[in-house]
Amino acid sequence: MISRHLNKMRAITAAAIATLAIPLSLPAVAQEPEAAAAPAAEASAALPAPSVEQRIADIEAYMNNGVRPSAEAGVDSMVKGPGPGANAWQMVSTALVLFMTLPGLALFYGGLVRRKNVLSVLAQCLGCACMITPLWWLCGYSFSFGTTGSAFFGDTSYIMLKDIKPGNVGQGFAWISDSVWVMFQLTFAIITPALIVGAVAERMKFAAIMVFILIWMFAVYFPFAHMVWGGNGFMCGPLNNDAGIKSIDFAGGTVVHMTSGWSALVLCLILGKRKGLGKESMAPHSMVLCMVGTGMLWVGWYGFNAGSALGADGIAANAFATTTLCAATAGLAWTLSEWLLKGKPSVLGMCSGIVAGLVVITPACGFVSMTSSVIMGVIAGVIPFFAVSYLKSMLGYDDALDTFGVHGVGGTLGAILTGVFATKDVHPLVSPNGNDLLPGLLMEQLKAVGLAIVWSVVATAIIAYIVKAVIGLRPSAEVEEIGLDLAEHGEGGYEH
Repeated sequence: MISRHLNKMRAITAAAIATLAIPLSLPAVAQEPEAAAAPAAEASAALPAPSVEQRIADIEAYMNNGVRPSAEAGVDSMVKGPGPGANAWQMVSTALVLFMTLPGLALFYGGLVRRKNVLSVLAQCLGCACMITPLWWLCGYSFSFGTTGSAFFGDTSYIMLKDIKPGNVGQGFAWISDSVWVMFQLTFAIITPALIVGAVAERMKFAAIMVFILIWMFAVYFPFAHMVWGGNGFMCGPLNNDAGIKSIDFAGGTVVHMTSGWSALVLCLILGKRKGLGKESMAPHSMVLCMVGTGMLWVGWYGFNAGSALGADGIAANAFATTTLCAATAGLAWTLSEWLLKGKPSVLGMCSGIVAGLVVITPACGFVSMTSSVIMGVIAGVIPFFAVSYLKSMLGYDDALDTFGVHGVGGTLGAILTGVFATKDVHPLVSPNGNDLLPGLLMEQLKAVGLAIVWSVVATAIIAYIVKAVIGLRPSAEVEEIGLDLAEHGEGGYEH
């Protein structure tokens, strides 16, 4: 019986194979030859066919992450759309930068607050991701990277991501998808306001901080993203020959860290100190979460910095290496400083030093040598340490999780040190060219720092007082005492 079943199965299988094989052996008749040839004829009529030399030049440009020669020559490229390798690296980098916020920053901040407020910090990080993503689609990208507007703000040409298509290139660079570039920049827009959360942790209403961030994006982030990275931006030295300030910022020292850090200082001053500060313990509830978050931030930062090379090339490799060296050196320098002056090397100090090093190297990572990054790491570990350990207590402000001490001070340091250590031996954009970036670069960086501080401080003060007048900034004293988790979200971090 088994043999009969096997024979029947063989017969059925043979019949199925024969049935499938019949169409393959017949001539194709799906469309008329004229219809099939029409699109090809139209395409060839649109652009002339490239020569062998031009085709080879395109391949060489792809391998070297350079501009497409075929586009400059006005011929039909045989290497169409995004380059697979460069595009793959950009997608990985985009995921890594999102990983910095969720879960990296969320756990880093979450571990540093008291247990009754851990969910409030996580909710604020999640809220940034969920609110800014559709805002970026609606108008954020257009206001940041539209190039027909002023030198200070974008335009409406990409509202609702109009004309942004996955198969097109050029919005970011020659070999990465326009869609991936837009998502890459979105992740920067998400993490920047989330950094502000650290300064006002444990004492700002969820609704208030969400409204503040919504307005802040229009008043601060979109203008700075455009000024520093937009093709006609006021501070875009590499791309705009007519830039008012010819500064350089590889991955966001001014755009991300300075704007968030200085805004955080102003907001925490207006908000006031946490209830009970100086009278009761405000110690982190979980240094384990903080350390895990630090590791995630460090890993994600490779997408942040090396991903800003917009291709897996030598510049990306340099950014990868300088990021590693500066972060580790800063962690060591902070730890030694703390050990010497306070008697013990804390895990919090190591974590803070690593993050400070990552912040300081951000604007410089693609412009400075590895040796310079080590020097910058020493500075990054010492100066922010003094800002966090001594300046804060001297001036009396309650920067709860040291956003200003690390990101404000560190971002400012990084922008200035970029002007000191940037070299043409690492990146050709630093060499004297049409933008004349090398002579006087330090002065241009100082101008950019000054503008970032003044703009961020003034805008934040105005927004904060508006929100305070309309819906209020702080919860009641009773809510603050109970904790924001239960009062605002109806949950506890460790209940389930």
